Amino acid sequence: MWERRTDLVLERQESADVGALAGVKSSVRRQGPLQITDITVLNEQGARALGKPPGRYLTAELPAGAAEGRENLFACAETLAVLLRPLLPESGAVLTAGLGNRAVTPDALGPETLSNLIVTRHLIAAMPETFGGMRPVCAVACGVLGDTGVETGELLRGVVDRIKPAAVVAVDALCARSLERLCRAFQLSDTGIVPGSGACNPRRALNEATLGVPVIALGVPTVVEARTLCADLVPEGKAPACPLPHEGLLVTPKDIDRQVALCGKILGYALNLALQRDMTAAEMEAYLG
Repeated sequence: MWERRTDLVLERQESADVGALAGVKSSVRRQGPLQITDITVLNEQGARALGKPPGRYLTAELPAGAAEGRENLFACAETLAVLLRPLLPESGAVLTAGLGNRAVTPDALGPETLSNLIVTRHLIAAMPETFGGMRPVCAVACGVLGDTGVETGELLRGVVDRIKPAAVVAVDALCARSLERLCRAFQLSDTGIVPGSGACNPRRALNEATLGVPVIALGVPTVVEARTLCADLVPEGKAPACPLPHEGLLVTPKDIDRQVALCGKILGYALNLALQRDMTAAEMEAYLG
């Protein structure tokens, strides 16, 4: 029996045997326009139950249409910023890594997020009298191995060794089990990330052990496996009327270009508000404009 694949810890918890979750603590609350599920994997027992390393995983679920319009978008971003701030070190430079392939829309969340990020490290160095009060932020779009010939982990380790940030924030597209969560569930964690997992092409893990600094992961599911969808349509205990699709076949929304652009804007704005704590929405728009 194959496992229905998901990168969302929330969905792994939903499908896990209740008796195996003794090493997991979770709670659900409403915060702003989002429903927040806060899951902590406490120990190795919990890690085995959910297939994820010990640490904290926050999933913010966005109701349909909740981010439409400027004010609603900022409300969602501010809620995510509130969740993100405790995961970040209080001071020091932050390197944001946009993972994924810009040329493949469902995998372009990382680069799309960087296009909405305010980078300040160079400004602070050049004009400290004007920008010295801002937190140093830098960014790198890692590309993919087929284009660069360089593993994301190798590239980031070199950048980290050079600029010595206090933390890395890695942004990547994920895979979900549920169609309803595509482009509407934002997962934050303090345990790092495995690049390419959303595209079923996992690479070397990015975490504190491999990069030498804390790694905060941000992700949004943009695809679901086709065979998962087919299996969900079959009544429990019955065989499908036709063979399940090949495991490499992924399904994504027909308006994925619009949705990835929206999710990238929400994540970029949330990062700006979390990193530059006194910044207003109007100031952020001015910087990005």
